[in-house]
Amino acid sequence: MHSKEHWQQVYTNKAADSVSWYQPHVSVSLELIRQTGVSVDASLIDVGGGASTLVDDLLVAGFRKLTVLDISDTALEVARQRLGERAAWVSWIEADITTVQLPEQAYDVWHDRAVFHFLTTEQERREYLQAVRRAVKPGGFVIVGTFAEDGPERCSGLPVQRYSAESLHAEFGASFEPLGRAAEDHRTPSGSIQKFLYCYCRKL
Repeated sequence: MHSKEHWQQVYTNKAADSVSWYQPHVSVSLELIRQTGVSVDASLIDVGGGASTLVDDLLVAGFRKLTVLDISDTALEVARQRLGERAAWVSWIEADITTVQLPEQAYDVWHDRAVFHFLTTEQERREYLQAVRRAVKPGGFVIVGTFAEDGPERCSGLPVQRYSAESLHAEFGASFEPLGRAAEDHRTPSGSIQKFLYCYCRKL
């Protein structure tokens, strides 16, 4: 598993808007959340949200039951400072998603952009999926964005696992109903293109 120290160092040494996965607005994720049809009263967790701007746009949209989880408190602090007083409207969890004990059936929407592809062992993915099954309500939605099959082989100095829509859904299994997918050519702050794949499904 990628260590807390690694990600603390990343966010200590780089500005949040200079890391390769930075987006001023996480547009594909926002659209997939809209497609689920959940109301602004829904409970949503952004796994690996760190310094992401997704929480900003969700607050603007009227969501108030928001949780952001990240292994790096430095990344979370970037978001808290950016939000100012609005940070009090968000629950912040500093934890490793493969070991954290999240509350049972707590979330209507689980969102993850660019965490799952760092889990390169079967054990890590099994622990992640245990967290999903525990924390997402029956009928809740799971949105996961990873590098596509033609995406980068490494990110932030670490190896990653790339996916097709079929192989990504296979990780989740028959207890999750596939609902849709999206592709994205993400332009990094340095100008390179990274191929992303997003899949979303419903917990049966």
